[in-house]
Amino acid sequence: MSEFKEQVGLGAWRQRTNHNRMIDFQAKTDGAGPVKLAFFGSSAFRITAPSGLTVMIDPWRNLPTGKWDWYFHDFPMTSVDIGVSTHAHFDHDALHRLDASVLLDRLIGTYAFGDIRVTGIADKHAIDSTYATYDMHRINSMFGGQSLSPPDNARSWDNCLIKVETGGLRILHWGDNRHDPPEAIWNSIGSVDILLMPVDDSQHVMGNPMVAEVIARIAPKVVVPHHYYSWTVVQRQSTLLTAERWLAEQPRVRQLDTAEKSYTPDTLPSETTVDSFGDNVAFDVTAWHADNGLIVAENP
Repeated sequence: MSEFKEQVGLGAWRQRTNHNRMIDFQAKTDGAGPVKLAFFGSSAFRITAPSGLTVMIDPWRNLPTGKWDWYFHDFPMTSVDIGVSTHAHFDHDALHRLDASVLLDRLIGTYAFGDIRVTGIADKHAIDSTYATYDMHRINSMFGGQSLSPPDNARSWDNCLIKVETGGLRILHWGDNRHDPPEAIWNSIGSVDILLMPVDDSQHVMGNPMVAEVIARIAPKVVVPHHYYSWTVVQRQSTLLTAERWLAEQPRVRQLDTAEKSYTPDTLPSETTVDSFGDNVAFDVTAWHADNGLIVAENP
């Protein structure tokens, strides 16, 4: 275990910030206005409630063994009010990279504060690699060999669906959940306005037909892809690809030119529409690389 010593445990005791901001929010009533969704690459999103409260879901890091880096560097240290992780995989669980007042690691149940309600629904990670470019089971056997198959899977092959309700919107982060959970899970999910869905052309988490099944079942107004390759954040050795081929097959797509978009209930599209952030991320990539000793062209 000595090789992991520096990566075990949270570092809040070293932070100079405090939760005075949250004390102020305790005295406020619900805010009014748009909900902002910002993309931080991989599966990381920041949701900003109308009041200004912020939730970051699934910040990422590199595999702590050092044997298989997915990212050029670990997630940039980022200040938010609430941090959430869907499951215990390195590309989703870097809560230690957040300067946050509240951390909800693999939340099961409901946390409510101010004008935000966060619900975690316990289920299982996707393991069906029928459509995947690479065999997940073979890769897993080479990098740890934990049991994948439920109900006796290892902890990291659990997943918590995360539903955030704020500003009259219901946002569901799918994490890496399986596409065919039991009926009771679908009932717990309920209505969803914005679905954050893992999609890439290597079909790493789930195959495109499986993605289509989930979208059809939930019928959200907006689908936002994540967990795909992006040029300045994710490395090629991750095996991930972009989502460009999948996007080309969707009937309604909005290619966003920024890393953040605002939503309100009355401005949602009437039919399911894909909003793609593409390579746009909500942090200074150039500074991130420079801080870590790497120079990358602005337009590779």
